[in-house]
Amino acid sequence: MHLGSPPARTSLTVLALVAAILALVLGGAGSAFAHAGLRGSDPAEGSVLATAPKQVTLTFTESVGFSDDSLRVLSPENARVNPRPAQHVDGKDNTARVELSDKLAQGTYTVAWRVVSADGHPISGAFIFSIGKPSGTAAVVATDSLEDTAAARLYGFLRHVAYSGLALLVGAAAFVLLCWPTAAAVRPVRRLLTVGWAALVVSTVALLLLRGPYETAGSLTSAFDLSQLGRTVTGRPGIALVVRLGLLASAAVLLRRQALRLDRHEDGTTPGDLGTRVRVVGAALALALAFTWAGAEHASAGIQVPLAVPVAVLHLLAMGVWLGGLITLAIVLRRRAPGGGDVPASAIGRFSTVAFTAIAVLVGTGMYQSWRQVGSWEALSTTSYGRILAVKLAAVVLVLAVAFFSRRWADRLDHEALPAAEERQAVPEPARVRVVETVGAPSAPLASVADSTPDGPAGGEPGDGTEPPALGTEVHRRRLRRTVAVEAVLGVVVLAITTLLTGTQPSRAANGAPTAAATASEPQAKVVTVPFDMGTANQKGAVQITLEPGRVGENTVEAVVYTADGGFATVPELRLTLTQDALGIGPLDAKLKNQKGYWATYDLQLPMAGAWTLNITVRTTDIDQVTVRETIRIT
Repeated sequence: MHLGSPPARTSLTVLALVAAILALVLGGAGSAFAHAGLRGSDPAEGSVLATAPKQVTLTFTESVGFSDDSLRVLSPENARVNPRPAQHVDGKDNTARVELSDKLAQGTYTVAWRVVSADGHPISGAFIFSIGKPSGTAAVVATDSLEDTAAARLYGFLRHVAYSGLALLVGAAAFVLLCWPTAAAVRPVRRLLTVGWAALVVSTVALLLLRGPYETAGSLTSAFDLSQLGRTVTGRPGIALVVRLGLLASAAVLLRRQALRLDRHEDGTTPGDLGTRVRVVGAALALALAFTWAGAEHASAGIQVPLAVPVAVLHLLAMGVWLGGLITLAIVLRRRAPGGGDVPASAIGRFSTVAFTAIAVLVGTGMYQSWRQVGSWEALSTTSYGRILAVKLAAVVLVLAVAFFSRRWADRLDHEALPAAEERQAVPEPARVRVVETVGAPSAPLASVADSTPDGPAGGEPGDGTEPPALGTEVHRRRLRRTVAVEAVLGVVVLAITTLLTGTQPSRAANGAPTAAATASEPQAKVVTVPFDMGTANQKGAVQITLEPGRVGENTVEAVVYTADGGFATVPELRLTLTQDALGIGPLDAKLKNQKGYWATYDLQLPMAGAWTLNITVRTTDIDQVTVRETIRIT
């Protein structure tokens, strides 16, 4: 199929490039939280309560799911004080509540949470509150990244395998159905379909088993916990994986029937028409398979879900048709067609048109998804999702550049094939001549004489491989093979980056819920206890300093002085200054004020992140004072 003149195709390519870049310019109106974030809590983060609460309630920006250990409340001694698992509040899916034990002691408590957001990705965080007065705490909260467990790393790898399997299965099938039906008889193409299907099946089963450990940060051995697997298959991601396995079973039946149909053609040819029914069923299976991703990941949460889900389905299918088709074309370009000939230039031309359409769909759907998940220029450099997306954009630009050359060689092959076909059709049927056998002389081979023409021996039938291709055609085929191989490799890189994006918190969610601490797993306050000793028995003790939230910007500081035996101490003066020696900043005076039992300030501004030195001066009498120091890290 002819693609048009090179200038026209060049203009279309430039337009596609511009559209891909403009996808990142669009700013969003309104919030979208594909990953949930913590909107608020009761008790509030860092609060000091006069009496013990009966329960702890968390409110998220989106609906969340949880397991028995999703919400833990830990005492200052690191003992769990919520006897029962979390429940939703009044049927609201964006809430989680746990009841607390009776008679809670005074001190600082840690709330650690890990839930699953609506798009299927786990998020976690922690914060503290105090009863009576702040205290030291021995609570242990994991500080590893959400993706730093063995189950999470393996889950991420298998997700990439699943995307690759989808690309191979959809792309190879589309190449056969839309571009060259004869390719269904090429053994490497049939193997490619089998590999894509097998990769999808194996990865889907493994993802189903690992879903529980991935959500709960459990060990790999817990993948075979039947109770955990039962909870997995009742959640949205688990249901999507089970449906995917059912669709793959249907795809296996369809592929097997077509393989048997081809095997009945003993001469190695294929039916000229695979049938409308096969195409319709194949397209329906591909759409349904893509929906098992779109219906359970980023597109299924946030704004405009009814539009985002079909857009995500189209994006996935376009990726499969383009990348899987490229790999299929790279294989058939290095193999002889059934019957011994080269891949027809018309088939290459048809794939060039299909691939260009797929890229146009990828660009259009990518524009929408970029707007929906990023929303601003600043997010490209300030969020992990934005930075990864920028890398993907650079890779896509390279792909489009290489694709331009691939279409250029495909177009030249198509142009050269048309005159060649017309010339073959114009050659008259060679006339047969009578052969006179001479007595005593060897006779000429009948075939060579009968098939000869005045201009020399005639070539074989068109497309049977006996007629050597023109020099220019062979050069173009060789160049096409190279550019297609490079384009396929770059496509695999883009697929890997896309897989990484699916497990990264979208920029809108990161910027839209600044208090969520979605990626933080340590308490949102810094507490240090610094001992002091003035040399006498009644002038020993410790000062506990609490900085909340312990980050750059405005902080609340509370300081409590304890005696050597752990009781409260009142002192006439307590001063706190902070310095950052590495950058020569400070001392910054916290200007603590006596709050009748403890010292505090509520507007301490910390301008830089890093290690800060706390200089604490304690005066116990008119003439006795001591200065102690401790280092704290501000983020």
